[in-house]
Amino acid sequence: MSLETVWFVLVAILWGGYFLLEGFDFGVGMLLPILGRDERRRSTMFEAIGPVWDGNEVWLVIVGGATFAAFPAWYATMFSGFYLALLLILVLLIVRVVSFEWREKRDGHAWRTTWLWANTIGSVGAPFLWGVALANLLHGVPLNSSQVFTGDFFDLFNAYTILAGLATVLLFAFHGATFLTLRTSGELCEGAAAAARRLSVPALVAGVAFLAATVAVAVDTNSRDLFPVILPAAFGVVALLAAFACALAARSGWAFVATALATLLWVATIFTGLYPRVLVSSTGFANSLTIDNTASGHYALQVITVVAAICTPLILLYQGWTYHVFRARLGGGSPAPRVPDRSPAL
Repeated sequence: MSLETVWFVLVAILWGGYFLLEGFDFGVGMLLPILGRDERRRSTMFEAIGPVWDGNEVWLVIVGGATFAAFPAWYATMFSGFYLALLLILVLLIVRVVSFEWREKRDGHAWRTTWLWANTIGSVGAPFLWGVALANLLHGVPLNSSQVFTGDFFDLFNAYTILAGLATVLLFAFHGATFLTLRTSGELCEGAAAAARRLSVPALVAGVAFLAATVAVAVDTNSRDLFPVILPAAFGVVALLAAFACALAARSGWAFVATALATLLWVATIFTGLYPRVLVSSTGFANSLTIDNTASGHYALQVITVVAAICTPLILLYQGWTYHVFRARLGGGSPAPRVPDRSPAL
């Protein structure tokens, strides 16, 4: 396997890690107005993701850095063509970050409500645009013979990419609800379980529709054979069905595992359908960016491979330790009667 292919796979893994970890963060933010019926519950929800959200954001920095180092031409074209969309994502992420810090500065109801909604808007808007952006890699954008983006902001939106954005939002909301069932107790935990059950149906429908559409787009616009693109898509459908069944059966641990797998397989389907291209041209297939015409030199790839081999385990160990330290459930009010959860401890 060439280093170009190795780094394409690593970039896909990094995107999967970001979506997996930041996905439930975003999901909790989406659920704040729904489950946070009083200040105590809202504070508990903020506390549930408070120790980990900033560490989860590191994955976005890493995937950006890895793309720049391994595929500079892809990075340049993507960031110039998607400039307004990425700038809007950055603004939404900044607003969301500020909401964590500023919400605690005053005790007024209006002040805290304002920052709650700021967090929710950022938590809905950023995933939607991330879904649109990644779907455009496969669907294709206008590129000329010099591989320069010739479209505008609105060229990024079509039926398929909007479906991708909506599916991402619903999947993250479902993922966040299952996360809260593991991190909270009492009435808040019960509310999160009920939200997971309600979200399981739209997340399943949107997720299956997106995975099926992705396979069709990969075959149609990227000249891919049905195999192997169908594999991660099929496993993704199975994961969504498992999440749906586990949410209905109140098996919280397994529901979280299933939504996590569905998130990873969402990304895997996109990148399997994309390979060996990294950005498809909608105006002329020959203008598409590939792993070969966008990669750094062989020596540079060797150097960053050594750096990644050293640093990645350290990052994983540190983040794993963080989740271990903050694994205890948080109080959410008096518990309602419930069937004991026989799911595995996470």
